[in-house]
Amino acid sequence: MLINSKSYRTIWSHPDDSTVTQIIDQRMLPHEFIIVDLVAVDDFCLAIRDMYVRGAGLIGATAGFGMYAATLQCRDDNFTADINNFAKALCDTRPTAKNLVWAVERQLTAMAHCQTVQQKREIAFKTATAIADEDALFCKRIGEHGASIIKEISKKKNGEPVNILTHCNAGWLAFVDYGSATAPIYQASNDGIKVHVWVDETRPWLQGARLTAFELKEEKIPHTLIADNTGGHLMQHGLVDLVIVGTDRTTFTGDVANKIGTYLKALAAHDNNIPFYVALPSSTFDWQIEDGVQDIPIEKRSGDEINKITGLAENGEMTTVLIPPENTESANYSFDVTPARLITGLITERGIVKPNREAILQLYPEKKQVDLRG
Repeated sequence: MLINSKSYRTIWSHPDDSTVTQIIDQRMLPHEFIIVDLVAVDDFCLAIRDMYVRGAGLIGATAGFGMYAATLQCRDDNFTADINNFAKALCDTRPTAKNLVWAVERQLTAMAHCQTVQQKREIAFKTATAIADEDALFCKRIGEHGASIIKEISKKKNGEPVNILTHCNAGWLAFVDYGSATAPIYQASNDGIKVHVWVDETRPWLQGARLTAFELKEEKIPHTLIADNTGGHLMQHGLVDLVIVGTDRTTFTGDVANKIGTYLKALAAHDNNIPFYVALPSSTFDWQIEDGVQDIPIEKRSGDEINKITGLAENGEMTTVLIPPENTESANYSFDVTPARLITGLITERGIVKPNREAILQLYPEKKQVDLRG
């Protein structure tokens, strides 16, 4: 997608040195555009943990390249022990996103079939590249499938703009390219459908205000930034036609873990008979967990993320300020779980599916052959 009219992905190998992975430091957007080099596994762990990168797909792709970097650090005579330690370090950075563990396990499986250390390093690079390319392809397909929903609403509105509400950033900055929740918006706009996006600010990291608004501006998509608690009011007054959000982990029964506040949007949409869709690639499914509310691990982060806020000051410098009284205790839950009963459908790379066990397994029949509960 575009930044200053130039196409970028969120992660790529350095064009002159494949041992270096490059990312966009998303903590600095939209006011500063900084590219960061990742070399050691510690670099990848820091980038994931401290949210240089974020979003289910991009976390997975970063972990994929992180595992390649791990192979370069492993000792030849102690490769298995070293790679398992590096794998654990990556998996421990953020607990909720399924794509993280999925990417690490995919790398370990690919390397298990190799005979030599050099072969393991070569297959790890190929697998990391494949994970990134696949993520972009799947998001593109999500856009193609999801655009049909927007087109149908547009027909009913006789071509008037379709008002879509988002929460957090599930755009191309959360994946390798295209995004999940935004991919249908981009596709519909490219197809000539008029759209307008209500952008939740998304406290405490403000991914909506900083990242989704940035993306939409660069792609010239009409949008309006709103406070997180505004969505219900807009729905009551007929100003929202559709809600599309992303997800960091989705059970095979249709429960969805996404940025904190998603559950409240789903309740408001349900109360106002507004379709509520979740967009995700198959790598975000958890094929072992049935009850999302009870069993999906919810990340709890530092209270400083709530107590402090960073932005561009009038002097042009990035500044962090304290909001509540000093030493205020804060509980910072990063995600909540939306039960399947509140979700209209899941938009995947294979098509749109109802959020229930039977429909999901019909769309992914290969998963019927495994013990889904582990």
